[in-house]
Amino acid sequence: MPELPTTRWGDPSASRRALLVHGLTSSGATWWRVAEALADDGWYVTAVDLRGNGDAPTAESYTFADYAGDLPRGGWQLVVGHSLGGAVAVVAANEPGFTERLVLLDPALEVAGDDLRALLVGELDELRLDDAGFRALRPTWHPTDVAHKASAVRRAGARMIERTVADNTPWTVLRDATTLPVRTLLVGGDPAVYSMLPAESAAAITAANPLVDYRAIAGSGHSPHRDRPVETIALLRDWLG
Repeated sequence: MPELPTTRWGDPSASRRALLVHGLTSSGATWWRVAEALADDGWYVTAVDLRGNGDAPTAESYTFADYAGDLPRGGWQLVVGHSLGGAVAVVAANEPGFTERLVLLDPALEVAGDDLRALLVGELDELRLDDAGFRALRPTWHPTDVAHKASAVRRAGARMIERTVADNTPWTVLRDATTLPVRTLLVGGDPAVYSMLPAESAAAITAANPLVDYRAIAGSGHSPHRDRPVETIALLRDWLG
């Protein structure tokens, strides 16, 4: 696999380096608000386009291990992953020296049965939306978030979505989450709104791994950094100290 396309923010000479890993049918550019906040705090930030997403080339296989193997190495001080990117980051972070800290925003750690079929249908349905359709679907998002997501979906293909689901069935990295060797923050959406991280799964992970903390963002759905960006960035800054 060729080197992944990247979007970068901040001073390249900064001593603290962060890697951001997006979810399915997104792109590195969708991290703009989190990336700008981290850059303001003195981080040099790299966001990748995962294989078959954004400007990255397509591939034959889309397992979590494939996605994780594509990520740039180099001893990150922080890795942040969302949804699919959270699952991929969990796999990569179990590699010694990959990162010092890990933040998982409503990660898709386990999706089973009817939920996985619904995920596939929902992602394929989004391929047919135009910009107006996305604005209607995400009325609370910042216009820049809508524009970046709509652009990323237009560049995604049905085969990538279908293979990602098929190649990761059964879809689970829960065991990998219990063995994470670095300090990790699990950030869930509000269960009263929608979350792909059930509270019971988060409780099982934190009980098994003392390095993992869990927080939920009130009022957020599956994308805390877009649904409740102010609160999400504040939580991230507080946890990073």
